[in-house]
Amino acid sequence: MAEILCLNGPNLDRLGKRQPEVYGHTTLADVQQLMEKEANRHGHTVVLKQSNHEGELIDWVHAAADAGTPIIINPGGLTHTSVALRDALAEIADGAGFVEVHISNVHAREAFRHTSLLSPIAAGIIVGAGTDGYVLAVHATALRLAADRK
Repeated sequence: MAEILCLNGPNLDRLGKRQPEVYGHTTLADVQQLMEKEANRHGHTVVLKQSNHEGELIDWVHAAADAGTPIIINPGGLTHTSVALRDALAEIADGAGFVEVHISNVHAREAFRHTSLLSPIAAGIIVGAGTDGYVLAVHATALRLAADRK
């Protein structure tokens, strides 16, 4: 049984309230339940964390890198701006790996959202699948963990 860490960046604590026409009505607590169900199906656990503070996210990435814990991350607006978060994730990209998740199709939105600083080093990217993208990310991470064991 492995632990999978799910990190959520700025404003994702407002999921279900903020721009429901873009992000839907599902809350982060709902997402956690969906992820836990999928992780349990594969014999894993999920720990979900959210912060509006870049440094806190980076600290969590460092701890996951030290522990060899894979990450699923929806970095929110930091996707397009945070070199520091990318630098932290680069360490885990060479180890346990991470999957980048975006609820909306960022490529169909404003031009500044089209570029991710994280995508080039991610093990996978799930975009525009709504909150189901988190479940898909758990599934993909579980498959990668199983392949690594062989």
